[in-house]
Amino acid sequence: MPVILAFGDSNTWGYDPGTGNRFPPDVRWTGVMQGELGASFKVIEEGLNGRTTVLDDPLEPYRSGLAYLPPCLMSHAPLDLVVLSLGCNDLKKQFSRSSAEIAAGVEQLVVMSRSYSVGPNGRLPEVILIAPPRLAKLTAFAEMFTGAQGKSRDLSAQFRAVAAAHGTGFIDAGDHIQCSPLDGIHYEAAEHAKLGRVVAAAVKDRLR
Repeated sequence: MPVILAFGDSNTWGYDPGTGNRFPPDVRWTGVMQGELGASFKVIEEGLNGRTTVLDDPLEPYRSGLAYLPPCLMSHAPLDLVVLSLGCNDLKKQFSRSSAEIAAGVEQLVVMSRSYSVGPNGRLPEVILIAPPRLAKLTAFAEMFTGAQGKSRDLSAQFRAVAAAHGTGFIDAGDHIQCSPLDGIHYEAAEHAKLGRVVAAAVKDRLR
């Protein structure tokens, strides 16, 4: 049974922009992906609100993806494939990161994912990198993400270059979904459904 680790932030966790609560498991894109893949696959959700690529947040501890990824890979082994869906929180004003610096952070996660022999029979897992969609008009998080909307436009090209350099799968989420106008950052239920189907198709293709 192929095992897929979905490693991401609040949009992987399933943050509902309308309520601030968590979408039910079958509504989250990870749950939709599981439904599309069927019982012969196992999807492990590893989403955390505020998670960054490599940055420590003094206001919200334990958010660095780089710090958590190695034990996560080892604890869930064997893993056939890792889906990386991060970068949005790196856009926060407090970090002052350029799109290129954010891509460099996610590249460290790609390299780390391909450095641990946690696949079946000690193989390296496959990786699919997801570039976040462009932020919509920011409302509730406007001050926290001052200046982020413009930089978010550049993440797709930067992430695509990282995927090409390391031979990983790549999905530009902005080709398929949009952030909610309710807060400008998170995905509504219909967008989760779209993304889940897209990622499921990419997983099947990558593991053929």
